[in-house]
This record gives sequence, C-alpha cells and structure tokens, in this order.
Amino acid sequence: MSKDPENRNGERPAGEPYDRREIDRRDFLIRTAKVGVALAATGGAGYFLYDPAGPTASSEKSSTALPDFSVPEAGRKIAIVTGDDRAKSLAAGLKALGGIETFIRKGDRVLVKVNAAFASPPALCATTNPELVSELVRLCLKAGAASVAVTDNPINHPDSCFALSGIGEAARTAGASLILPADSLFSNLTVPGTRFIRDWPVFLGPFRGVTKLIGVAPVKDHHRSGASMSMKNWYGLMGGRRNIFHQDIHTFIKDLAIMVKPTLVVLDGTFTMISNGPTGGSMSDLKKTGTMILSTDQVAADAAGAVLLGKNPADLPYIGKAAIAGAGTADFESLGPFRVAAG
Repeated sequence: MSKDPENRNGERPAGEPYDRREIDRRDFLIRTAKVGVALAATGGAGYFLYDPAGPTASSEKSSTALPDFSVPEAGRKIAIVTGDDRAKSLAAGLKALGGIETFIRKGDRVLVKVNAAFASPPALCATTNPELVSELVRLCLKAGAASVAVTDNPINHPDSCFALSGIGEAARTAGASLILPADSLFSNLTVPGTRFIRDWPVFLGPFRGVTKLIGVAPVKDHHRSGASMSMKNWYGLMGGRRNIFHQDIHTFIKDLAIMVKPTLVVLDGTFTMISNGPTGGSMSDLKKTGTMILSTDQVAADAAGAVLLGKNPADLPYIGKAAIAGAGTADFESLGPFRVAAG
C-alpha cells in the first residue's frame, strides 16, 4: 500500500498500546465500531464517496491575502514546556508567554486550525489531540472571545476524521463551532512571493470575521518533508489536487508560512510520531517525549520541534527556506526560550 496519504482511503490498523492511559486495543475496536455505525446513520457513509481531489474554488475569485493575525505587542517568543498532562502544559506555556489574555481579548473571533487529516483515533497521535483542543477553546472563551471555531480540510472524509479523532465532539462540547469544508468556502488566492499559491483554491471561508488564528498540531515524522508540524499544518487550507505540491514540498511549506501569519502556534510533542508519518498506525511509531511548544514564531516552533524527532533544523530544508523568506527564525535559541515544567 502506498504511504502517500493523498492516495489512501482509510486508516491503518492500530497495534499494541504504547500507554494504557491513552486507549487499549479493545476500547479502540469498540469506539471504531460505534463511530462507523454513527457515521452511517447520519450520512457519514459518504466517506466512501469522498473525492480525494478536494473541494474546488467557488465561482467568485479572490486575490486578497489573509490578514496578519499576529499580536505585535506579544513579540517573538517561544515556550518549551515539559510534562505529560496536555492541559497543564498548555496552561504553563501560555503563562510563560504572558497569559492567554496576551493573545485573546474580549470580543475576539478565534479560529483554531487543527490537524484532522486522517480518520484516526487520538491514541495514534496522527491528528491534533481532542483534549488539547477542548482546553484551548475553553481558555479562549474564558478570556472573553466572542466565538471560537475549529476547522480543517482533511485528506480523508471530514465527517469521519472529526468523529474518529474526537476533535469534533471536543470542540462542540467546549463551546466552539465546527467548520467543515464545502465548495462555497473556497476561493482562489494568489500570494505574492510564493511559487505555488497562484490562483489556487484556498479554504478562506472559515476566516470571515476572524480576528485571531491559532494553529494546533502534533509533532510527526513525514515521509516526504521529514516532519509535519506547525507550518505543514496549514496544508489543510488548500483545496484542489494539492498532492501536486509534493514535487517540491519544502518550497511549498515555505509558501504556506508566507501565506499564514498566526497569532500563536501550539506544537504538541507529548508523544512524537517518530516513524511511518504522517499517518502512523501503530503505537510503536510513537515516542513519549513529554514536550509542548508554544510560540508566536511558527518557524522557531518547528525548529524546536525538530529536536523531538531527533533532527536538527538544518535537516528540514523548509525551515531554512521559511526563515530566509522572513516568516520567522530558524535559530529558536536566539529568542531566549522560556523553559518551564508543567505543574
């Protein structure tokens, strides 16, 4: 079977558990069966009809760049948190960066871009952890956000991905809305300074009215780019036959970093997928690394995340390309990282 996720229509079977606290095999099989029944009952059987080419742009074209969602007064900062509890790590990282109030103000309309690319259970760490999503949504609303929305344009069928990953339920339960891809939400975009984002359908609909953007991604191996972290997470904003970007994946990830200027990125390395990425499929693909990285600089975040994969930033060409393009710094140590332990 091809390892290219664009050519896959399902998830790989899970192996033995790495950590019983996450999920055991029997529970995984039961949950998977329940999700399958639920999806079929609600029309989720459309998974089998999902077009892997992805949505196309609406007839209304747009060349308007995405807003700059950064908070200038927050500065360029990075926090590297050690701990096994994601909620505590998130809290500790935010505190080190000045608190959630530094980024989210009363009345803000927040968009959380997750990685929900695959129909995969949380324990396999191929997608953003739902507990982390839930806690982030809760904190944004507590800080006074008028609304929080969670979104992604998955590779597998969206209903299946958001259900099996647990992200959909976590978002809604915490008070966020869920925005799934639809043709009407895509518009053609040209981003100056990029090679690939030229009159290309981009998932712009979720950004309407948004004032703050937070990217939340797991740390994963990737068989083409070497890693999938903060910058690669924006790949889920692209429509069309986006697998053609694999021809020069490092330049394309640099293009994504030029296109998107987030308020904050959260990189979850509580467990790191060190092999068979980006889908994984077995607990043996994971390593317990007990680290979470929060930064206003997405390039620095990925440079720090590379260490969890046993790599140097120089091993991932897209990091250097993004730094040269002015999207951030590859020398994350130059930012004076706040290194804290979660309580």
